[in-house]
Amino acid sequence: MTTALRARVPDSCLSLVSRLNQTERKISARKLTFQGVGQRDVYNITAPFQMDGKQVIAGRVESREVELSEIVLFAEARGAWQPIPGAMTFPGLQDPCVVWIGKELVLGGVRFPITSADGSVIWRMEFYRGTSLNNLKRFLVGPDRMKDIRLVELANERIGVFTRPQGKKGGRGQIGFFVADNLEAITAKDMEAAPLFERQCREDEWLGANQAHCLDNGLLGVLGHIAFFDPKEHRHYYPMAFCVDPVTGRATAPELIAQRADFPTGPAKRPDLADVMFSGGLVRHGDGTASLFAGLSDAEAGFATLTDPMKKYEEGAAGVNFMA
Repeated sequence: MTTALRARVPDSCLSLVSRLNQTERKISARKLTFQGVGQRDVYNITAPFQMDGKQVIAGRVESREVELSEIVLFAEARGAWQPIPGAMTFPGLQDPCVVWIGKELVLGGVRFPITSADGSVIWRMEFYRGTSLNNLKRFLVGPDRMKDIRLVELANERIGVFTRPQGKKGGRGQIGFFVADNLEAITAKDMEAAPLFERQCREDEWLGANQAHCLDNGLLGVLGHIAFFDPKEHRHYYPMAFCVDPVTGRATAPELIAQRADFPTGPAKRPDLADVMFSGGLVRHGDGTASLFAGLSDAEAGFATLTDPMKKYEEGAAGVNFMA
């Protein structure tokens, strides 16, 4: 596989959208139906995963007018996704993520709101691990004010950790990465110290990792999101993908893979969230296609079948252009 290093000026989100719309692509998208949670919305879902003999989706469940969430585990029944009887729920957690590490499922979510010692409202991520939907136990808590922490098991069985600090380090949100020997070795301090991928987005925009795939060649294909505010302070979120070499710690530039406009129109939690598509997970089908599961406008969820965005990183047919 040919690789190249190149210094670059980050493309703006609008430039990436323009490039996406100029690309010939096949995509089929539809919404998912969730029941059994009253009048609450289900959004920012994970991709389906197998556990306890069931196909499971974890979703953020929340009333339209508030931001007080819980993570609920769903299984499909009669054409809709229903809460799994007896499965654990996670009150106070938002935006679930899941990954298999060895024979254990690791589920993460964002704890919000939290009142800090100085009285300010903050958030932090929590991670649970276990072998069943009923025995997940918390084992790791991330740094204050850090979302979008994601884990992946590498080819050598070590753990890749994606971070996303904000503020003095990270600005509005940039992606960091480090490798830990095992789950027990991961600490919040390590997350805060992780080096960032340089020049992946402009300083007035932000991005984050949502899921990582260990590819056949040992590289990591990363599903993420990139976002910006328009002049009216409306948010615009887009699913994107990029590649990481876990040995060198280098990454490629993000490329958009879909947009909210690919889905049918629908309600939004607020007007400023209408153009939000939050990546949840990607299921690769092995035939050159994949299914992208995502939240829509902070009010609904759906999936799109599209060209597998990880395939070119795995095959390296056109080379992988890592940033200098």
